[in-house]
Amino acid sequence: MSNKSKKIVLATRNKGKIAEFERLLTDYASDIQVLGLADFPEMPDVKETGSTLTENALLKSRQIAQFSGLPALADDSGLFVTALNGDPGVYSARWAGKHGDDRANTEKVLAQLRELELTGEIDRSASFKCVIALSFPTGHPEGGRDVIEEGEMKGSLIGEPRGEGGFGYDPIFIPEGLTLTSAEISAELKDQLSHRGRAMRQIAPLLIALL
Repeated sequence: MSNKSKKIVLATRNKGKIAEFERLLTDYASDIQVLGLADFPEMPDVKETGSTLTENALLKSRQIAQFSGLPALADDSGLFVTALNGDPGVYSARWAGKHGDDRANTEKVLAQLRELELTGEIDRSASFKCVIALSFPTGHPEGGRDVIEEGEMKGSLIGEPRGEGGFGYDPIFIPEGLTLTSAEISAELKDQLSHRGRAMRQIAPLLIALL
C-alpha cells in the first residue's frame, strides 16, 4: 500500500477530540489521511451499550471499519472520581442525561461533590482513563484484527471550572504535579500528559506498521 493511499477513519464527531487526535497522529505519521464521521454522513450512530471503556471503543471501531471499508480508530474515555466510587466513568459523556453536554455533565459532578462535602472533607482525587481501539474491515490485509491500548492521567478536581481550553471535564481537572487545570494548559502540554495522548503514543507505532 503506498503512502498516498493510507487512510483512517476517526470514530467521533467531537470536534475537540478530532483536533486532539489529529495533533497526536501527525507527530507520528504525517502521510496518513485522517477522515472523520462527517465524511460518512450515512453512517448510523453506534450505540455505546458496553459496560466498560474497552467494550464501547470496540463497538465503535468495528462497526465504523465495516461501514467505511477503512481502518477505524475509536476511543472511549471517562472521568473516574474517587469520592463518587468511580463515577461517572463509562457514562462520563452522558452523565447529566444528554450525550456530549459538557457543561451539564461538569455541573452535575460538582453538585455531587458539594453534597458530599456537607458531611465532611472528601477525597478529591480523580483520573481520566482512555481506551483506544483500532479495527480493520473485511478485505483489508489485517481484516478482522483489533488492537487495544490504554492510557491514564491522574489528578484532582477543583470546586469551580477554570480555563477556556480543552473540552469535557478539563476545566475542573488538575493533572498530577500541576496547579493549572487541563483547560488552562497548552494543547502541547496536554497531549504529553493526557490519557488520550498516552494511549495514542502506544498505538501509533502499531497503526503505522499495520496500515
